[in-house]
Amino acid sequence: MLIWNSLAEVPADLRRTVVTLGNFDGVHRGHRQVLRRVVELAREQDALAVAVTFTPHPRAVHRPEVPHEDIVSTEQRLLLLEEAGIDAVLLQRYSLEFARQGPEEFVRGMFVDGLRACAVVVGHDVRFGQDNAGDFAAMVALGERHGFEVEAVDEFPALEGATPERRCSSTWIREALAAGDVAQAAAVLGRNHVLAGEVVHGFARGRELGFPTANLAADVAGMVPADGVYAGWLHDADGAAHPAAISIGSNPTFEGVSRVVEAHVIDRPEERVEDFDLYGQHVEVEFVERLRGMVAYEGVEKLVVQMHDDVDRARAILGAAPRPS
Repeated sequence: MLIWNSLAEVPADLRRTVVTLGNFDGVHRGHRQVLRRVVELAREQDALAVAVTFTPHPRAVHRPEVPHEDIVSTEQRLLLLEEAGIDAVLLQRYSLEFARQGPEEFVRGMFVDGLRACAVVVGHDVRFGQDNAGDFAAMVALGERHGFEVEAVDEFPALEGATPERRCSSTWIREALAAGDVAQAAAVLGRNHVLAGEVVHGFARGRELGFPTANLAADVAGMVPADGVYAGWLHDADGAAHPAAISIGSNPTFEGVSRVVEAHVIDRPEERVEDFDLYGQHVEVEFVERLRGMVAYEGVEKLVVQMHDDVDRARAILGAAPRPS
């Protein structure tokens, strides 16, 4: 997949494109419905399927005082867009200056002169240009004026069992992860939520208690769910998936203060314990189900009993779930 960090990097001899635009945070089920249509239309018209997305998130630029956490990192987002079949991504730097473009200036510079779009695919609720002045009707009118087709796709497919009026959205996913409801987040994403990071040395408390863990570095990629214990999978650098009990929190039993993401691999063969060294590896932690919230226990003995119960429950949940390929 081609990646352009500005319109200046787009080749002058670029062939026609079918374009969509959005933040694509999480690249959830709704996003992928739009992306599928972009790819289909591009193949029909012998054009490139292009996604225009932004960094940083526009909300972080317009409301910097309000905390904002991306569901996936930029690297994860690009990989997910590639997996969706997109041929090229324009990773547009978002700034207040960029946001001051009027709807027509934006469309002409981005779609017409910049990307040579023959078609643009968007959701019905698309907004663009200064103060979000442009809407779907404006996009259609600008398409007629500048010679590209505009197609709308319902990017919010219904979720089975969900409240009918609740649409697939990045906001819904953030709410679910903030509440620790990784199963709900997975339903909207269309896949389990994943964090990625390097395994670093911790305080070795888990090893001392008989539950060695792989601790992720603080700069983990992806939105960290609420504190608690989860059943999930640890994917090592070789791509192997290991069942795991995952802990997120500050270790309140030991009066910790910093949040830590750590995964205990379940049922490692004893003869391979010394060979299972993940330090320095870039791994992924995949969340399946939340087991409980984080609790400060009175004494290590009670904590160990609870950890055994956590592992038993995680084993049962993961044994019934499809194993990642």
